[in-house]
Amino acid sequence: MNRRCAHATLISMNLKSNTAFWAYLSDQQRDLLVEGAYLSEEVIKGCKYCFKDYSFLVFPFAKAYEGYLKKLFRDVGYLSEKQYTSDFMRLGKLLSPNLVRRLGNKSLYKQLHDHVSEDLASELWITWKEGRNQVFHYFPQNFKALTFEQSQEITQRITDAMLDSFNKLESQIRT
Repeated sequence: MNRRCAHATLISMNLKSNTAFWAYLSDQQRDLLVEGAYLSEEVIKGCKYCFKDYSFLVFPFAKAYEGYLKKLFRDVGYLSEKQYTSDFMRLGKLLSPNLVRRLGNKSLYKQLHDHVSEDLASELWITWKEGRNQVFHYFPQNFKALTFEQSQEITQRITDAMLDSFNKLESQIRT
């Protein structure tokens, strides 16, 4: 197994080894993480094709991250059930430190800052911005193509943010 395959397998194994975290995830979130790790392993197996952009490897992790954050924020009381199920709720807007003044107590960044730590609020926002917004939005003047290594760094950042936030908020989760 080459270094790249070992990295993807390590992500999957690392997440599964934290059984409380793994059990907390929904079936769909677990599937996205396992399939994302598998995809990373398969894409580079044999290096049959070199892509110009490996952003597609980030997608399953970014989607799992979004679902996980919505679930976590609902379960700790930062989001209502109505917000959680809304087709119109925009997590990135609520996580943005730039909108704290405008959103007030509706700001997830503010709630995390006030109830947990500024470090966690910043970590979740930066992970959102770098692991989702900057990867999946298309800007003609600034096309961001990821190398394989960059895609793996971002997926690692996403999984680290998930584990870190779970560990810091687990005691507040209402079942």
